Amino acid sequence: MKDIKVLGTGCANCRNTVKLIEEVAAEKGVAIALSKVEELPEIMKYGVMSTPGVVVDGKVVHAGGVPDRSKISSWL
Repeated sequence: MKDIKVLGTGCANCRNTVKLIEEVAAEKGVAIALSKVEELPEIMKYGVMSTPGVVVDGKVVHAGGVPDRSKISSWL
């Protein structure tokens, strides 16, 4: 199971990123543990300065803007 965190304060791009990750994981049949990190001090711990950021299994894989489906698919 992949542990995925979406870092962001709850903006539209952050919500879209969560939705897209859920959709791609469901399409691929991949089990994920998806959580949102909305507290700024916690986001800063990852070194992410532009949101949304995405962390997969403890590693920052994306920051700034909504990732495309093919990028999400490569994480899974």
